[in-house]
Amino acid sequence: MNYEITNLTDEIVQIKLIEDLINLTGKKLDVKNSIVEIILTDDKRIHEINKLYRGVDRATDVISFAFQDTFDVLANDIVNLGEIYISLDKTKAQAKEYGHSFERELGFLTVHGLLHLLGYDHMNKDDEVEMFAIQEEILKCYGLER
Repeated sequence: MNYEITNLTDEIVQIKLIEDLINLTGKKLDVKNSIVEIILTDDKRIHEINKLYRGVDRATDVISFAFQDTFDVLANDIVNLGEIYISLDKTKAQAKEYGHSFERELGFLTVHGLLHLLGYDHMNKDDEVEMFAIQEEILKCYGLER
C-alpha cells in the first residue's frame, strides 16, 4: 500500500507509527495497488472540514473521504482510496481521557480512518462489532493495546 503523510501542525509526530500501521492494515486485509493520504491537522481545520462537508459544526477526531466509489485509478493501476484527516488536538485530548498513550490513540485513529476507506463502517451493531474487532486485532498485533 502506498501512502502520503502531511503534517499541517507544528506537532512532532512519529510518522513511522502511521506508516507501519498503514502497511500492517494493508497486509492483514490484502490491500494492493492503492494509495491513501493522511493529513495531520488541528481542531480548527478539522472543524472547518467537518462543517463544510458533513454539516457538523464542531471539531472531530478523524474524518475519512473515500474516493473508492469514484474508481479514481491513477497511473500503473493504483487505486486512490482517499484521504484521512486526523486532529492531533483531539488525539491528545482523547489519549488523556481514555488513559492511554498518544501513540495508541493516533494508531487507533489511523487504522479507524483507513478501515472506513476500505468500506468498513459502524452504522449498525453487526458492522461495528466487525470493524472494531479488526481495529483491535491490528493494534494488538502492533503492540498498541489499551
